[in-house]
Amino acid sequence: MPKKKTGARKKAENRREREKQIRASRANIDLAKHPCNASMECDKCQRRQKNRAFCYFCNSVQKLPICAQCGKTKCMMKSSDCVIKHAGVYSTGLAMVGAICDFCEAWVCHGRKCLSTHACMCPLADAECIECERSVWDHGGRIFACSFCHDFLCEDDQFEHQASCQVLEAETFKCVSCNRLGQHSCLRCKACFCDDHVRSKVFKQEKGKKPPCPKCGHETQQTKDLSMSTRSLKFGRQTGGEDADGASGYDAYWKNLSSSKTGDAGDHEDECDEYEAEDDDEDENDERGKDSDSEATDVFSNLNLGRTYASGYAHYEEAEH
Repeated sequence: MPKKKTGARKKAENRREREKQIRASRANIDLAKHPCNASMECDKCQRRQKNRAFCYFCNSVQKLPICAQCGKTKCMMKSSDCVIKHAGVYSTGLAMVGAICDFCEAWVCHGRKCLSTHACMCPLADAECIECERSVWDHGGRIFACSFCHDFLCEDDQFEHQASCQVLEAETFKCVSCNRLGQHSCLRCKACFCDDHVRSKVFKQEKGKKPPCPKCGHETQQTKDLSMSTRSLKFGRQTGGEDADGASGYDAYWKNLSSSKTGDAGDHEDECDEYEAEDDDEDENDERGKDSDSEATDVFSNLNLGRTYASGYAHYEEAEH
């Protein structure tokens, strides 16, 4: 019989488990919540952008820089980790910084741990948008990760990419190596794999994790858990009917194409007729307006108002005479 655990031993084991989870959570910080990718508003031009040492738009230095590793704006000297000693004095601004990261373009504080570890574990080291292929230095926005394929995305393309990320590059959900239904989907390769062909000799499956993609090594997901859709083609035999004549239904495609062309030509002729009718109506309206103006001038031509200011007469001229 094993010895019964005491209360102190249970507390110690629970404490070690919590510390282990805290360390694991620190290593897996969400990219949007990382200090080097935090949102910053410039003090001079008031434009919101990613945390940077210098403003992307006006190149001005910020009054309160944020450390790209620990996220602090003030060093209180609670430990002896600072490279520059400032005993009894809180350092802020440029007195707190120690370097600029070459990857995320943000300040790093003068703490020894931040200076020695941030460049090696910077999450934006290889950050390049999968859509526009821009890096951190090429745009002023923040960097995000796709929720499905986990590729880097800039602030301009994140919503558009994620809306079209779950689309396979195939017309069916079948496995790319056989004719069976693909139960595992890779959102980077946009392909499905069955249970047999998802196994790879190059990429080994870790215990407790989902099988990796045999092409790129990215972790696959169950197809039934995703909102996957197939690629739809709007050309060729896909536009023809099922009972179309000819080779693979291409006759129906050409017939639809010719009918659409003739329909477009008819619509163009109708538009031309409408434009000509509108021009004729405008010409008639102009002629009627001219006739009405001439009639009005004829009515008031014989009207005599006497001596007025418009005719050059003034009351002081009569007094002089």
